[in-house]
Amino acid sequence: MTFLQSGHQRDNVWQIWRHVHWPLVVGVVGLGLFGVAILYSVAGNSFDPWAWRKALRLVFCIAVMMGVAAIDVRTLFHAAYPFYAIMLIMLVAVVLVGDTSMGARRWLDFGFTRIQPSEFMKLALIMALGRYYQNMHQADVSSPGFLIVPLFLIAVPALLIFRQPDLGTTVVLVVIGLSILFMVGVNWRYFAAGGLAVLIAIPVVWQQLRNYQKDRVMVFLNPENDPLGAGYHIIQSKIGVGSGGFLGKGFGEGTQSRLNFLPEKHTDFIFTIFAEEFGFLGCFVLLLVFAFVLFVIFNLASTMRNPFSRLTTMGIGFSLFAYMAINLAMVTGMAPVVGLPLPFLSYGGTSLLTFMMSIGVILSLRRQSYIDLPRV
Repeated sequence: MTFLQSGHQRDNVWQIWRHVHWPLVVGVVGLGLFGVAILYSVAGNSFDPWAWRKALRLVFCIAVMMGVAAIDVRTLFHAAYPFYAIMLIMLVAVVLVGDTSMGARRWLDFGFTRIQPSEFMKLALIMALGRYYQNMHQADVSSPGFLIVPLFLIAVPALLIFRQPDLGTTVVLVVIGLSILFMVGVNWRYFAAGGLAVLIAIPVVWQQLRNYQKDRVMVFLNPENDPLGAGYHIIQSKIGVGSGGFLGKGFGEGTQSRLNFLPEKHTDFIFTIFAEEFGFLGCFVLLLVFAFVLFVIFNLASTMRNPFSRLTTMGIGFSLFAYMAINLAMVTGMAPVVGLPLPFLSYGGTSLLTFMMSIGVILSLRRQSYIDLPRV
């Protein structure tokens, strides 16, 4: 491996290894191992077909995370805009030649693997906005002229992802982008005006939704209207969560998975299986691990000395929180089903790789928090 410049010295492998924030690493790897265990259970106490693939992906993603953690912070800073541009090109490619599955065109097929560029775009957007605000004076952040670029950075990929269609990722991407604008101190009046514009645009957006997306919204309001159709997922999910009780039915004893009552049990609804088998107590422990990871991320953000590192770290933390909160709200009937995985636990490979890369970025930024970034 090439040693990376840090101040006037070069960081060797031992120095990089020694300065890794191990509590954060242990937290996210622990969540990934939870995912392997649940996928083993979902398949009827078998590593085939999901658990062994998840385990291999986890090992690969840990290696990627540690590799990203070794990158010089100045390299990450200079790569922010090119990374965003590449992801934008890939989103355009999805629209033109993307692989269609289950009625949605969200993937690029490279023969040996498929990737979902919309997942990587979350990290790309966070880093691009972090670089944009690196040297901006506080007095300028609410100036209309200085808002054009960040709004463009948010809106273009959001529109491309919405066309796939992927409403859940679109919403998360917009929320992440707006949260960063809020964190840098953009005047609240812009958010109020934006909220009003969203309310006015709801009828137009509603007409653009696919029929299955409209069904999900209507089912959220009253799942019992179509218990064997659009409401089936959420009804079965709520049954699974509730049936776990305090201690759960036991590892590998979840009937919702064993009897195949619950579709998408290895991806979007993996928390349902966890809740059924480990009950309230197990869910409490799982949420404690998530809370620990989020606490560490936001605490590290508070120690960053430059806006790029601080905003990037906080953006990644908020992205993780948004995915977790929306997924848990979705599987418990508190939000419409929008097809978002549970970070680190769900089967999806692109999602796991993206979040592990994001943690690697945080590890790099934290390890080199003393470095002054160039003024551009």
